[in-house]
Amino acid sequence: MGLLPTIPGNGPSGYSLDDYTAIRESCERLIASATKGELAGTIAIEVHRYSVFDLQVICGRLHHEVERLPSPYRESVRPFFIEQLFGTHHRLMLMFRSGSFRKLDDPLSDRSLFSEYLRMVPEACFSREIRSDYVPGFNSPYQGFFYFLMAAFLMFVLDEPGHPSGMPFPGGFRVEERDGVYYCPVRDKEKEVRYSICNFCPAKQSEIC
Repeated sequence: MGLLPTIPGNGPSGYSLDDYTAIRESCERLIASATKGELAGTIAIEVHRYSVFDLQVICGRLHHEVERLPSPYRESVRPFFIEQLFGTHHRLMLMFRSGSFRKLDDPLSDRSLFSEYLRMVPEACFSREIRSDYVPGFNSPYQGFFYFLMAAFLMFVLDEPGHPSGMPFPGGFRVEERDGVYYCPVRDKEKEVRYSICNFCPAKQSEIC
């Protein structure tokens, strides 16, 4: 079953068992990956199902979310959100087309954590807040799935944090890289947030927080 992220009517009231099954089966294909390269290739195949129009809708939704943030934080964080999704997408597809994934034969760093992540993803994709300011036909669980695919590539293939290095958080703190180790000011503060990618992130909690 192909992914159809933006089919009209696939809003909150239109979610079906087929939608849930499609995302769950995608996660099952991902969890079967034995190496980082195999996982990266499987992620790339899943992402390839998204059309240019689908990516434009996701970009529009991202813009909508960022615009809800207060200024000047909104302006400072916007490029990092774009990098997190679309910069990562570009890296993924560039590596896939160049054949770089064939060289990534290392096993996953933490298979247990990876399995836990993929068990969480289908439920998370169907738990998004429903707001009247979203166009129903463009409010799809596959948009959330794209977000989790990008995070999986960053955290479990590249061993990078889910949020880019340099990304600011309220209070003036940022994600930092020091001597190859990533530090995040909110890493351990998201434990109660059920679907937060921070709970699976390889970054360490910043000491200054």
